[in-house]
Amino acid sequence: MKSNDSLYSTLIDKKLVPVIKITDPNSSENLADALITGGLSVAEVTFRTDCAAEAISRMKNSRPGMFVGAGTVLTTSQVDEAVAAGADFIVSPGFDADVVRHCQKVGVAVVPGCVTPSEIMAAISLGLSTVKFFPAAAFGGAATIKALSAPFPGISFIPTGGIDMRNLREYTSLPCVLAVGGSFMATEKLISAKAWDEIAARTRSALAAVCSIASV
Repeated sequence: MKSNDSLYSTLIDKKLVPVIKITDPNSSENLADALITGGLSVAEVTFRTDCAAEAISRMKNSRPGMFVGAGTVLTTSQVDEAVAAGADFIVSPGFDADVVRHCQKVGVAVVPGCVTPSEIMAAISLGLSTVKFFPAAAFGGAATIKALSAPFPGISFIPTGGIDMRNLREYTSLPCVLAVGGSFMATEKLISAKAWDEIAARTRSALAAVCSIASV
């Protein structure tokens, strides 16, 4: 696993995390190449399929320079499975203190989901400074994140859920947003169709949009 500092530096620089649901592990290497071609060396592979751990392992083994995380991690046993596969970071949809503590114990970066002040305070009590905001659109989107950032100025958010090219600017323009997660760059349909050129093009377009926002 790479260092947490290197991971967060990459997120700060790129501000994008493709959220991947992969059903065929044989597509792992080609998918990694498509994202890298598009300009991103980071991805979150969700534990929503039985082959998630294998996909992470294959992406890490073939493209060791890439940051590959495990998403939708709900239990400590899934943390162990992801870490054994080579995951560089763990992402959970909600806040579970046991999962957070276990990640800290085994030395892997963890980003739990937090959408309320109480959850954020619980994350802070465990020494975290970055949380996932999910599902972002359903919980008020950028406006809610902006409101939460006022009492928690030391917290960075990674909003995910309902984000695409149409509302990317709303999120990435907020100083408290470390990065944005989304499946719009590499949808399940595109991955199944092996549309690697399209995935690379969407990734490139998203990065260009983020860069244009940063330059304003």
